[in-house]
Amino acid sequence: MTALAHEVSVAVDDNISPAADDNPVPDLDEVLWQVWKAMDLPEGCRAEIIEGAIEVSPTGCRRHMVLINRLRHALAGHLEGGDWAVWHDGNVLHHRKCWIPDLFIAPLDPDEIPDEEGLGVDAAGVPMVIEVVSPGTRNEERDRIRKRREYAGAGIPLYVLVDDHDGDGYVVLLTSPNPKKATYTDEHRVPYGTDAVLPEGPAKGFVIGEDITRS
Repeated sequence: MTALAHEVSVAVDDNISPAADDNPVPDLDEVLWQVWKAMDLPEGCRAEIIEGAIEVSPTGCRRHMVLINRLRHALAGHLEGGDWAVWHDGNVLHHRKCWIPDLFIAPLDPDEIPDEEGLGVDAAGVPMVIEVVSPGTRNEERDRIRKRREYAGAGIPLYVLVDDHDGDGYVVLLTSPNPKKATYTDEHRVPYGTDAVLPEGPAKGFVIGEDITRS
């Protein structure tokens, strides 16, 4: 996903006196949540809450779109006939945070894992997310580092990165999340040209190979 150059964040003035008990100051997560819900974005843009900031992103480039489409089509075939589906451009929510993965797997009927306000799906019911990394230092850092921490902190079992910009290209499979440390304890890096096989979850055995990563 390609991020715009700016983020929306909320600053807290340290000089403000503590509020009285009958007029509490909302915490930062709640303030960001309310701002995010009230945003009116132009068509083709989306907003996520990532590590204490709201990030607005436009639609990705052609290569980004092609990779997502290949993955979605192949995953849909792999999951056909079961109770799971591959989803695109939807809100995955966790404790007043919102992420919009390029793709994620969730129940065929998303009403099985609703969030409390009906704005998307609860991360607790999402077994896998996929991000296709866009070019640029900020974009690469977001998907490789900050979103990695966020998804691990939510306990999402499998995070897949399809990364054109890591050397000659890698598929990175991240498993065994430790939510308390916001880290994945198992990382398997597969270079383009070698089959990357999903090790677990509803799409176990699905192969990300040259038919998907080819130029």
